[in-house]
Amino acid sequence: MATIEPAKHVARTEALSAPFTVDDLLEIPDDGFRYELFNGSLLVSPAPTPRHQRVITRLLLILQTAAPPDLECLTTVNVRENDENCYIPDLVVVPEKVSERVNLMYSPRDLLLAAEVVSPTSRTQDRAVKTAAYAEAGVPVYWRIEPAEGPAVYVYELDGCSYAEPSIHKAGTTVTLSSPFPVSFDPAQLVDLRA
Repeated sequence: MATIEPAKHVARTEALSAPFTVDDLLEIPDDGFRYELFNGSLLVSPAPTPRHQRVITRLLLILQTAAPPDLECLTTVNVRENDENCYIPDLVVVPEKVSERVNLMYSPRDLLLAAEVVSPTSRTQDRAVKTAAYAEAGVPVYWRIEPAEGPAVYVYELDGCSYAEPSIHKAGTTVTLSSPFPVSFDPAQLVDLRA
């Protein structure tokens, strides 16, 4: 995706019409926004805030340290379910072998975990839209991190075609999770300053 001036970008996206497809996404220039598709509807999000990035980075480090050697943790990858559904989770866990063969887009079947950090601009998407979309796509585990709650980590596990009620883990207590691999951490670590 190429970078162009915002005024040109507006004209470019206005020329596209719903329902949008993955091919349409590939035509949108890289302008710092995140473009995702949900049932052919275009979802545009601003670049993550520094606090959002801190949470993602801390979670990435925690998971990568605990991950077995055949799994890797990646941020902001493309996940294509079909022509009208393409997501960009904040963080995923995938087998390294899968990453070696993926060029641009993962399949939801490749993911062992998808995680989203809720921000003021993504509340509805992360709490409802993505929860339903990831379950429907068959992503076995979804973590929703709520920084405004201390933070809290909501862990959803697939139960058939939908997620069971999430287990909720609050800051100040060590959480031990087993899927996609064993890991223990205090959610407070996701927002703690290093200094």
